[in-house]
Amino acid sequence: MSATRPRYGGTLRVELRDPVESADPPQAGPGMADLSPAFDITRWEAGRRATFAADENAPGGRPFLDAVDVQMAAPMRDRAIGLGRADLVELATSEVPRLRAGERIWSSSPNKLIALVFNPRIEDARVREALALAVDRAAIHKFLLQGQGEVAGGLLPQWISGYAFLFPTAVDAAKARSLLPGPRTLTLAAEDRAMADRTALNAQGIGLTLTVVGPAANADVRLVRVRIASAEPMGALAGVAAALGLPEPPRVESPEALYAAEKALLDGYKVIPLCHFPDIYAVGPRVRGGPGITPLGEWRFENLWLEERAR
Repeated sequence: MSATRPRYGGTLRVELRDPVESADPPQAGPGMADLSPAFDITRWEAGRRATFAADENAPGGRPFLDAVDVQMAAPMRDRAIGLGRADLVELATSEVPRLRAGERIWSSSPNKLIALVFNPRIEDARVREALALAVDRAAIHKFLLQGQGEVAGGLLPQWISGYAFLFPTAVDAAKARSLLPGPRTLTLAAEDRAMADRTALNAQGIGLTLTVVGPAANADVRLVRVRIASAEPMGALAGVAAALGLPEPPRVESPEALYAAEKALLDGYKVIPLCHFPDIYAVGPRVRGGPGITPLGEWRFENLWLEERAR
């Protein structure tokens, strides 16, 4: 029983894949911002490292942990943990960790949207719809996301809206080819080259050439990732719409009206949702309690504790 009894002390070591470049610690949103008020920031090196100390006067009581040490932009190397460098390691959806004894996975609900966003200069709705019909979401989900999350025809995931299954996601290459007025070449800006290449391959099959360029380019189409910040459907839809540059949806109450508002945002195919995917962490064997993340990917470390390492 002593092996599972909560204990005070120790530093939880976390590795993140991406840097947080803000000059000041983030004050809102998932991840580090959610450690407050249980922990106080004690060190901030933008893009590199953050450390937190337990707040002795936290509203819910003092956390079991003494501190949390976060390394950002951790090197992409063997991500199996238990090597003495981290207790909690953020994984890409394409990474399949080699778990060892006592190691496990924590995953949020699908809380991020991958979508194609057209530059306003692409005015021909037939071209936009053709790409929406050509892209193979199921292949992206299966091979590039390793089956994590779900394919998306809408902006919100099923667990938030309850009606996401109503939006079509099937490939219809024949209809897509019939929509194109002729061969067309567009540029596609993306950080995720593998996903961009897969999209370009699908487009090629209908006579649409997508030339992949860097993420900073003023391209015809952008491959973007948007985090969903609320589990409340109306708030979630408004947040995603704002992040994608879409009009603010009207305030509605019923699921039917919310579906109509979301459908209106997608009319014209200025945005093409592809998939929703989760935050995923590999967790070391000495971490007890939890899970330490919520369905939205927020960190909840106040009730975690660490077992002493075997001598």
